[in-house]
Amino acid sequence: MSTKLIAHPRTDDPRSQADATDVILTGDRPTGSLHLGHYAGSLRSRLALQGRCEQTLLIADLQALTDSAGRAAHVAQHVPEVALDYLAVGIDPAQTTIAVQSRLPALACLAILYLDLVTVARLERNPTVKAEVELRGFERDIPAGFLCYPVSQAADITGFRATLVPVGDDQLPMIEQTNEIVRRVNRLGGPPVLTECRALLSSTPRLPGVDGRKASKSLGNAIPLSATNEEIHRLVMAMYTDPGHVRPSDPGRVEGNVVFAYLDAFDQDLAAVAELKERYRSGGLGDVPLKRRLVGVLEALVSPIRARRAELARDRGYVMDVLRAGSERANVTTEAALRDVRGAFALDA
Repeated sequence: MSTKLIAHPRTDDPRSQADATDVILTGDRPTGSLHLGHYAGSLRSRLALQGRCEQTLLIADLQALTDSAGRAAHVAQHVPEVALDYLAVGIDPAQTTIAVQSRLPALACLAILYLDLVTVARLERNPTVKAEVELRGFERDIPAGFLCYPVSQAADITGFRATLVPVGDDQLPMIEQTNEIVRRVNRLGGPPVLTECRALLSSTPRLPGVDGRKASKSLGNAIPLSATNEEIHRLVMAMYTDPGHVRPSDPGRVEGNVVFAYLDAFDQDLAAVAELKERYRSGGLGDVPLKRRLVGVLEALVSPIRARRAELARDRGYVMDVLRAGSERANVTTEAALRDVRGAFALDA
């Protein structure tokens, strides 16, 4: 089955930040279907860079198990679901490799070696880990695998020798820790074997959930990429705006207003959005007309993705073939990186 590319609007062009020689790696944990936060945060960049750079999308099922070991079947079930989301938005497996983390044993070996170079104290200081621990309420009952998430991510990035990683700004500490590990490996002796990477930030680095909190599959406050028009309408109408904006004539706050955050991310008529902000701030614009505009914008974006996903879901064999072929290609790449790192650790002496 061929993959039909879908044209998507975007607010910036990440190609200006990428060189044709860059190697790109991004991924997602298969804990549920992807949502508009994923699209704004990195999927849009992946689409723009497709065909320009060597690119791999990694479905991180092993990392998903670090806090979902009791739901292993749920994680396994969502591996092809995430692949469906990738294909539905326009990721072309002929140009972008889609691989499954658990099918690449070299990544686990790299993570074990890197753990010898990282202290528990450093892992606990990682701001991304601290935020996720607080979100999940782990306190001191942190699964060891979850605490070591940055090391696993470093193994993924270096296993593919990635030089550019599209992320949201909340993931910048992960990039920093990856580069720390790269420098430590290169200081072990002999010629350097790894290259530091840099982050590619989206123009919408963190899209909020409909309730103003971080958009999350587990919190149920995100709009799925496969949402029906009815779901889009319901979720947009429930969006947090300005509690002080009781009447249309009341001046309203744009900052922290979820509706405007989504309009900034997805509405291509920037001049119209700027005018709406001015009217909202000065009074004279109610929340309902604003939300109706957003409903139309999101329906136009999501409808073709939803239709393409439904078409692909009828041929699961094709989806599984994409995952198998991509993982086989990725296995060759990651095994080569592991050989170099083993040499740095003098394991093949």
